Amino acid sequence: MNRRDVRGETMKKGDLLWGGIFLALVSLFIFPLTRGWILQASQMHPYLAGLIKFAILASLGDALGKRIVTGRYEISRATIYRGVVWGIIGLMVTLVFSVFMGGAGVAQTEKLLPFAEIPLAQAFFGSAIMNLTFAPVMNTFHRLLDLAIEARQMGASLSFKVLITRIDWPTFILFNWLQVGLFFWLPVHTLIFLLPADLRVAVAAFSSIALGIILSFATKKSSTPASLAREEII
Repeated sequence: MNRRDVRGETMKKGDLLWGGIFLALVSLFIFPLTRGWILQASQMHPYLAGLIKFAILASLGDALGKRIVTGRYEISRATIYRGVVWGIIGLMVTLVFSVFMGGAGVAQTEKLLPFAEIPLAQAFFGSAIMNLTFAPVMNTFHRLLDLAIEARQMGASLSFKVLITRIDWPTFILFNWLQVGLFFWLPVHTLIFLLPADLRVAVAAFSSIALGIILSFATKKSSTPASLAREEII
């Protein structure tokens, strides 16, 4: 068996493992007993639940995204660090979902936004305000930490000032903030906000897998700029 065959066999095993893990996680939300446990735990410990959901599911999306781009799964110490970053993002998402969805409802009640008591309108306004205000800051936070992890993986330690200069800002703003934010996350979060509150964070974590796939295909097709921005979130 030559090297190419060995690599292909390894990739197939990796794909089977990834698919098995994904199906196992999905099944936890399908079967009533395990779904009930998860939802009850999420209600009792919302921040911890958000951290775990994003750390696992978004990292799974990262792994598949890298597989699409490079043709192999890349698991290293950096994977753990990125999982921690995703977990932190999960903590923030747990809070801001309630803040922006509830805030949109209050603004509608006070006639600051139209179409009060229409759930779809409230979901859209909450998603739009979140993705136009909070999301760009979160994207930048994620990108800077990702660059720091990459630098540490190569044995370097970069200052905050240097990390900022390594971002391709025109592409980052146009692609991550605007294109991904407006055409992916705005409609996705609108739909998520229509779900029961106890399901929103989990579905958002699952949707990050789809985002990883979409951005990976964009990276594979073209652009160095897209690859610079592949790992951004909510």
